[in-house]
Amino acid sequence: MKRLLATAAALLALLALGACGEKKDTTTPSAATRSLTLMLDYLPNPDHVGLYEALAAGDFAKAGLSVNVQTPSDPAAPLKLLEAGKVDLAISYEPELLIARDKGEQLVSVGAISQVPLTTLMSLKKGVHGPADLRGGRVGTAGIPYQSAYLTTILQHAGVPRDSVKETNVGFDLVPAMLSKKVDATLGAYWNVEGVQLRRAGKHPTIIRMEQVGVPTYNELVLVARKDTLSNRGDDVRAFVQALARGYAAAKANPQAATDALVRAAPDLDKGFALASVKASLPAFFPTGANKPWGWQDPAAWQAYGRWMFDNNLLGVLPSAGATAYTNEFLAGQGS
Repeated sequence: MKRLLATAAALLALLALGACGEKKDTTTPSAATRSLTLMLDYLPNPDHVGLYEALAAGDFAKAGLSVNVQTPSDPAAPLKLLEAGKVDLAISYEPELLIARDKGEQLVSVGAISQVPLTTLMSLKKGVHGPADLRGGRVGTAGIPYQSAYLTTILQHAGVPRDSVKETNVGFDLVPAMLSKKVDATLGAYWNVEGVQLRRAGKHPTIIRMEQVGVPTYNELVLVARKDTLSNRGDDVRAFVQALARGYAAAKANPQAATDALVRAAPDLDKGFALASVKASLPAFFPTGANKPWGWQDPAAWQAYGRWMFDNNLLGVLPSAGATAYTNEFLAGQGS
């Protein structure tokens, strides 16, 4: 996302940290026979470590796939390009997918990359230890509607009057807004990205995760396909998802090697930060339930989060209780 650029630039200037740069990466394994194009949610970063490990290890090629990885110029573009048929698969976010489907787009999540929310309420202000400390303060967001709804839910959960906290759109300059004391806290920074960067810079952020303060848990990052792709190229999607799962399993087994693969693909990433972020992120990439395969999407969690979005006027239609926005059938051991 653009916030990765803004965060890294701010920390480079103010805290002497390494920055992340934009990159388009195309990989075509020689042994592959069928082509798939994947659009990232934005820049290559530690959330994608399993993808780049799978590419480096030849997991997609062994599955008979030639995978072309692209990065968009606009973080709002992946689902639009997917719906338009410009790419075969896209990494996006559960709330973005539900909003797109509410507008009629025929898109389906085929696997969760991040099992839990990465978005946080984060503060560098002394004395802010939780939502109750924000009374009379100012919170910066990226101007995304569901972030504003998160803030409303969090304050209600903490018993803080909504009108006692001012909300400011700081775009993707979340960390600069905290460092400059423009805001008392931000809602939108990731615990595994900005949180890691700030701590490596010697800062001591208060980090409050969404699912701890009243927001229903959800899959922050999901792999999305068009409904017609699942009908026409289901075997290819299944091969891709399961090769990707092997990449994340390998990253869990050897974080250093997987991080090296990521940094080779995205050399502007600071190596120390990338490894620290990967190690922090790994638990989020795997389901906690016994015998659940990588990529598992919990039906009850999807239903509860969809209900929350509907109740907060983010969706015009309550999502079906059935598995229509997501499917687990392409995961290892699932489906036909």
